[in-house]
Amino acid sequence: MIDVHIHITASSAPQSSGLSAGEALRFASLNGYRAAALILRHGGLDIHDLTPLSDDIKKLGLHTNMEALLGVELVHIPPALLPQAVKNMRSSGADIVLVHGETLLEPVAEGTNFAAIDAGADILAHPGLIDETAASYAAERGVALELSSAPRHAFANAHLIAMARRFGCTLLPGSSAHTAQDIYPPSLRNRLYQGAGMTVKELSLLRQHAEKFIQNKLMQNKKQKF
Repeated sequence: MIDVHIHITASSAPQSSGLSAGEALRFASLNGYRAAALILRHGGLDIHDLTPLSDDIKKLGLHTNMEALLGVELVHIPPALLPQAVKNMRSSGADIVLVHGETLLEPVAEGTNFAAIDAGADILAHPGLIDETAASYAAERGVALELSSAPRHAFANAHLIAMARRFGCTLLPGSSAHTAQDIYPPSLRNRLYQGAGMTVKELSLLRQHAEKFIQNKLMQNKKQKF
């Protein structure tokens, strides 16, 4: 099982909040996960060099029997500035880049969903009531949509499942966890997704997509180092 969105805190991103990297991997492991993306929350256009933290996370993962990646979630960045911000996060050493989508309970700027896809983010996190144009574009661009198990973000999961069926979007499982209690056992997470209308076959496909995403990112990371 995989979670692509567990929040951690680090000095390189003072705005971020969550668990320490070691805590996040330990609690994910105890809950039956074998891979996780640890995410810094960031509301700026640039960030300090993340390579040392990324290396530490991979080393911690090795010793907790977890595949681990470091990511950045860009939060409340004006849509027009997202291309620059996404590029800067990658240049600074982020393994993956998420953009905080137009979730229902937060005043995210209109147009953020489409702009994040156009900017080439890896994952559009909790995109709320994503429209047909953006969903179709996400499928075309290969930008994954997060299917969130976080109560504050999960209200639109049924809509996301329907849009993925219609347009062929890739869905990935994320918790937006900030505490150990937010990391649900996979069995509970799967029941939440089934409650939003996901079939057993679609749950299997969700796992396959998550595994492929993590493995592709790990391979890209290795290639960049050689």
